[in-house]
Amino acid sequence: MGKKDERGVTLWFTGMSGSGKSTVSEIVEVFLRDAGYKVEVLDGDIVRTNLSKGLGFSKEDRDLNIKRIGFVCNLLTRNGVIAIAAAISPYREVRDYNRREIGDFIEIFCKCPLEVLIDRDVKGLYKKALAGEIENFTGVSDPYEEPENPEVTINTDSETPEESAKKVLDKMIELGYVDIEKLKAAVGTEDEEKIKKRLEDLGYI
Repeated sequence: MGKKDERGVTLWFTGMSGSGKSTVSEIVEVFLRDAGYKVEVLDGDIVRTNLSKGLGFSKEDRDLNIKRIGFVCNLLTRNGVIAIAAAISPYREVRDYNRREIGDFIEIFCKCPLEVLIDRDVKGLYKKALAGEIENFTGVSDPYEEPENPEVTINTDSETPEESAKKVLDKMIELGYVDIEKLKAAVGTEDEEKIKKRLEDLGYI
């Protein structure tokens, strides 16, 4: 295990509403916890309720919200924790700011066509936004700036959540943040069958 493992890392999931950020990040979280890694998740919706209560959806407020998430991720990362942030974070500049501040940073772009997001949207938010009923809605009445050089791009319209999660874990292995043998060694705990199934689903065994 190298120095990078000890320092932790931030996994930054970005993408439009409904693109699969929370779904895929939850699979990654469970898998890493099973392997014994220290993990904390900062979900955009939960952060807005607690850390960023009172902020609106102007560019300034969105940037402040993302910087607050980045600040917490930085504290966790430098203390050897894998911090997982799942937030729309539509603006490239503030994502790049967090990357510079944190250093150990893996950007994961959850890519999904607008028409698929509209079909998935059980709350009908996209249709309301397209009808002008919701202001400052990312991807409709407010911009979403795609990452230019993300470490990982997952195509959530054509991949299963497990396939997307494997891309993230493979990148973490490649960059030396997690050990494939440690992931495999998770099998042998009281939840052996459950963990073994996850490993099989992700193609590691």
